Amino acid sequence: MSHRASTDKAQPAITDAGAGRFSYDGLDRVMHEKARLGILASLAANSDGLLFKDLKQLCALTDGNLSRHLTVLDEAGLVEIWKGASGPRPQTMCRLTANGRRRFTQYISVLERVVTDAQPSTQPDTRSQPLPRPTE
Repeated sequence: MSHRASTDKAQPAITDAGAGRFSYDGLDRVMHEKARLGILASLAANSDGLLFKDLKQLCALTDGNLSRHLTVLDEAGLVEIWKGASGPRPQTMCRLTANGRRRFTQYISVLERVVTDAQPSTQPDTRSQPLPRPTE
């Protein structure tokens, strides 16, 4: 990961991996990335865990992409990874940690709130109202 020079003041430093500017509290950047969300959903549906090769196929990722995303999720304490062997072949097993399952469940609750808030029946109909004109 590259670091910006200290003279670059345009982008504020993000000190928390989950920090960011979302309209909803609880949309964690670590989980919100498409591939990681797919990995977490696959692992949530398989409580005993999945072999790396099966997870790779389910998520349609390359070895390198899956490995990198698993590293991020592991560093965040969301997944645990075991390396072993089945005969002469090395195997990697992945599964959600208890904390990972709890945080993923909370994350899904936030996503459900986003979907509910986006439903037409929960929002006033503003389509017939003109947008306010910007002031100059």
